[in-house]
Amino acid sequence: MIAQAEQLQDGDSPCVHVCLMDYEQGLCIGCHRTLDEITYWATYSPVRKREILAAVANRRAATQTNP
Repeated sequence: MIAQAEQLQDGDSPCVHVCLMDYEQGLCIGCHRTLDEITYWATYSPVRKREILAAVANRRAATQTNP
């Protein structure tokens, strides 16, 4: 995950074009980001984007272990 985050380019996004919010969890079921993370992605610094990508990886792992 870190290697992917380190290669972050301007405009890169974890969006997988499966845009549907799970409002109970507050996350997009495609990219596992919150509405705020999706909305403000373009304004975040590379450091903040890496933090979000790490959180996304943790959320994905939790979803896979707790269907």
